[in-house]
Amino acid sequence: MEDLSTLEVIIIAIVEGLTEFLPVSSTGHMIITQNMLGVESTEFVKAFTVIIQFGAILSVVCLYWKRFFRLNHTPLPEGASGLGRFLHKFDFYWKLLVAFVPAAILGFLFSDKIDAMLESVTVVAVMLVVGGIFMLFCDKIFSKGSEDTVLTEKKAFSIGLFQCIAMIPGVSRSMATIVGGMSQKLTRKAAAEFSFFLAVPTMLAATAYKILKLFLDGGTEIIMNNMSALIIGNVVAFVVALLAIKFFISFVTKYGFKAFGWYRIIVGGLILILLLTGHNLEVM
Repeated sequence: MEDLSTLEVIIIAIVEGLTEFLPVSSTGHMIITQNMLGVESTEFVKAFTVIIQFGAILSVVCLYWKRFFRLNHTPLPEGASGLGRFLHKFDFYWKLLVAFVPAAILGFLFSDKIDAMLESVTVVAVMLVVGGIFMLFCDKIFSKGSEDTVLTEKKAFSIGLFQCIAMIPGVSRSMATIVGGMSQKLTRKAAAEFSFFLAVPTMLAATAYKILKLFLDGGTEIIMNNMSALIIGNVVAFVVALLAIKFFISFVTKYGFKAFGWYRIIVGGLILILLLTGHNLEVM
């Protein structure tokens, strides 16, 4: 493996699996981890941190496969015609697509600017703190949702707009989409689960785009030379994400987001202190 050692691959993949579905910013943690390991930010390393999200995607599909591949998630509307009955079977996937579209468009249009921000530890630290402060109060800001809340196209699109905020490193896609769901009167559990489902098309598209971009930029050899790193990274991210999702759903349903808020503030604050005292933490 040219760009990453096996140990570096495993460590970064563990961080990805642990943090992808927690509201603490997986991207931010991988940037920090990469810096602590002294890993150079090459084109492959940038792509690696995105591509191993595929392993995390599979963990969602594995844990929720019965629900993810089940048709008729919602009751059939009264008086639905034959065509209406058929289309209703795919209602859940339609709403996932509606929620996915905003991030897909903005991600495509501003890919280079997003990549540039990914190299800034300062941006990550600031957003960890800001997001952490918000999470201390989000349970009070958004009243408890109802189990009877129906996820409409409008609500799904609103959650998708929240997801766009997570393009800023350190925000956390999980946090943004869960908060978006809670703002639409979903319960914490329902918002978290929809966030997991929405991660599948979102991260699958990001992974495919990174691989395609590498190929188009002449990176076929880079990918082939580092294939073992990609395989190991995805397997580790998959296993760790399975455990993280189970823990998170149970914890957030019972205790809310305050603990994650304090964690973000502490980590972000420590990084800012190191930066202000002259330590160079920027990704190389």
